[in-house]
Amino acid sequence: MIILINGSEREQYSYIINQMHRIRAEVFHDRLGWSVNVKDGLEIDEFDALNPLYVISMDETSNSVLGSLRLLPTTGKNMLRDVFHDLLGENEIVESPTIWESSRFSISNSAPGPSEGRLLSRTTGELFCALAEIGLMAGLSEIVTVFDARMIRIIRAAGCEIISVGHPKRIGVCMTYAGLFETTETALEKIRKACGITDSVLEPQSARRLFAA
Repeated sequence: MIILINGSEREQYSYIINQMHRIRAEVFHDRLGWSVNVKDGLEIDEFDALNPLYVISMDETSNSVLGSLRLLPTTGKNMLRDVFHDLLGENEIVESPTIWESSRFSISNSAPGPSEGRLLSRTTGELFCALAEIGLMAGLSEIVTVFDARMIRIIRAAGCEIISVGHPKRIGVCMTYAGLFETTETALEKIRKACGITDSVLEPQSARRLFAA
């Protein structure tokens, strides 16, 4: 199940948000060795102060966080523009009210692995489906993301078709890429089929709260 939380609601949902930041520290600092800011075991950066939309996969039985990602509009500060701008060509920008940026994709070490016959875990599949569902509800055309080489297999296995943006570059020890994927009904159906998901992954209450007409 995916729960949606605005950054402005972080105090109200502090138990969930702190789990998310702890998993991000485990993934980006401990596992991948990235140069990220970790304090008291939590990975938090400047973009968390911009009221992002957090997309969080929850275990409904234990109420524990299994994985998450973060969404920000490209009309304001975002990681591609302000951190990974070297990936873009000269005078090339990605900025539109109908394009949001996905970042900080992370899966907990305790999340269940793929079921038999599947390449991806349920948690990973839920997060990809959520991106397409949110895009459709918010009227987005695309979502842009920065990703490293380890994510290419995961993106392909999830049935996502990425349109390359700019030029890949080696950042640290990893080749890093920027790409766009469409948030259409067709894209959603491809992801669902690849991930073995048939229905909406969004928790209805939070979806209605944030995207009520």
